[in-house]
Amino acid sequence: MDVQALRARADELMAQFERMRSGVGDLQQQLKTVAATVTSDDGLVSVTVGPRGQVTKVEFDPRIYRRPNSKELSATVTETIRRATEQAMADVERLLRPYVPDSQFQAYIDHDLDGIFRQLDSDLPGEDKR
Repeated sequence: MDVQALRARADELMAQFERMRSGVGDLQQQLKTVAATVTSDDGLVSVTVGPRGQVTKVEFDPRIYRRPNSKELSATVTETIRRATEQAMADVERLLRPYVPDSQFQAYIDHDLDGIFRQLDSDLPGEDKR
């Protein structure tokens, strides 16, 4: 086992930990305020989504009652929710990016603990990799 490589990796992990620890309070506050509001292309539906992709508000323009097509309305609401969720997730990713190494970022976003641990294992020096 290469002691210098192991020491360098430990230093890198400690620096990452310190970065996370020093900014975690601000990060938590910023994450709590993430909200994405998207309006449908026709302007009749607005959806607001929170930081975990949860729908927090749906608004309908009164003109929507002039077009009583429930399938079209359903498709519009669904697409607007999808776009708002996508935007909120992009905001969350932007906030988290400085705190998570690129090699582990997607696993963190996907809440994939196995993937995180696999990446950590592969980063460790040594011949006996599993």
